[in-house]
Amino acid sequence: MHRTLKPFLNCLIRGATPRSAALGSIRSESTVVTLIPGDGIGPEISASVQQIFEAAKVPITWEKVDVTPVKGPDGRFSIPQKAIDSILKNRIGLKGPLATPIGKGHRSLNLEIRKVFSLYANIRPCRSVEGYKTLYDDVDIVTIRENTEGEYSGIEHEIVSGVVQSIKLITEPASRRVAEYAFEYAKANGRKTVTAVHKANIMRMSDGLFLQCCRETAEKHPEIKYKEMYLDTVCLNMVQDPSRFDVLVMPNLYGDILSDLCAGLIGGLGITPSGNIGKEGAVFESVHGTAPDIAGQDKANPTALLLSAIMMLRYMKLNQYADNIERACFDVIREGRLLTGDLGGKATCSEFTAEIIKNLK
Repeated sequence: MHRTLKPFLNCLIRGATPRSAALGSIRSESTVVTLIPGDGIGPEISASVQQIFEAAKVPITWEKVDVTPVKGPDGRFSIPQKAIDSILKNRIGLKGPLATPIGKGHRSLNLEIRKVFSLYANIRPCRSVEGYKTLYDDVDIVTIRENTEGEYSGIEHEIVSGVVQSIKLITEPASRRVAEYAFEYAKANGRKTVTAVHKANIMRMSDGLFLQCCRETAEKHPEIKYKEMYLDTVCLNMVQDPSRFDVLVMPNLYGDILSDLCAGLIGGLGITPSGNIGKEGAVFESVHGTAPDIAGQDKANPTALLLSAIMMLRYMKLNQYADNIERACFDVIREGRLLTGDLGGKATCSEFTAEIIKNLK
């Protein structure tokens, strides 16, 4: 196991980061965190999180940065160097939703952030929220997605006019790294089963390599039950009975699909947190869209970004603050008096935020 892996797992969930962890010594006094507000509703929900953190007296100083793409000498657009420097310095960040133009040759900024900072594992806990009724009860699934390669490697070219080739890149080091993370995560959090999701029946070499790495890793963790399932079979079984799944580990594209599917089981991306873990730091984010149709209208739901920020606090060993804010947020949702439109209410973002602050202890 990579020497920095276990500290990351502990601080993400239990807040048990030893001072020797790769992230460095994160103390209870004020810590600087990079904040990327994002596009569309991003600034509104980011402001909501800042207000709640201030009211809860969380010892964090925000360093707000702009990631509006800048054009380099080669004509390509990329993240501004100032934003890169901020995350490299602070080694932890919180990010709102970012927009990427479709079909115009622009690289996804979300993808670029993961690449630049080697955020190799995306973790999305999908758990039913009491008071927000969906078709499924007691959902408790964690998706762990390889975050750096696969179809998202960005290796594409036009062979001849009208024929484009996209290359799926799977490597042994990346596959072993995310597989090891999944099993250590399961052990650290009392999980019983890790399921590797694949299509090795079709992509025998690429997904076959990923599976082989998962199998070899599973042999080192006999206390965790290991299963393998085709992506399409998982999708079918998931909507029939999500309780049969525990921790899922998979290559990049499959993780993108399944993590959103799991979010749908609990009510959508608006209440789903997400964290991206790397060897040198972490970025937590809301994974929903920028919702430009309601931007600036005080209608946005800040829950996803707030829950991601709570994951961040536990990663930083600030569990007491995390527990207080999480309880207040879930109390407001459970009571159901002041909910935003996507949660079935008529409250504004400001009213929802104020109610959470009111429920803080």
